[in-house]
Amino acid sequence: MIENPPLEEIAKILRRAKRIAVVGLSDKPDRTSYQIAKEMQNLGYEIIPVNPMIDEALGVKAVSSLKEIEGHVDIVNIFRKSEYLMEIAKEFVEIDADVFWAQQGIADEETYRFLKERGVTVIMDRCIKVMHSLTKNMPLTGE
Repeated sequence: MIENPPLEEIAKILRRAKRIAVVGLSDKPDRTSYQIAKEMQNLGYEIIPVNPMIDEALGVKAVSSLKEIEGHVDIVNIFRKSEYLMEIAKEFVEIDADVFWAQQGIADEETYRFLKERGVTVIMDRCIKVMHSLTKNMPLTGE
């Protein structure tokens, strides 16, 4: 069973994060991935488009895979169908990013178990933009 972190933990993740690699980011403004990534970019996050089918999105050069990203990635946010999650997860563990985040409607129990066994923070079936809106003004314990 997939169990996401509590809201307070999600709030902490979003406040600490600076760089978000967006797997499956489209360069078409009418696509959900573009709209959500643009909103996160407007909120001050550095967005790294990960899509071998495009040259750039949101004014940023796209990379073909997570392994092409230079420097640390805080969140890998995924806009691909659930059946691709395991393939993405295997690449994710190679780059030592902090959080594996599958967007609303995207989840896979096998991938979840694979990542949890490796000590990864996993969020599935949650929209990063909605979670940001829900937690942005949340007072946090210990802060």
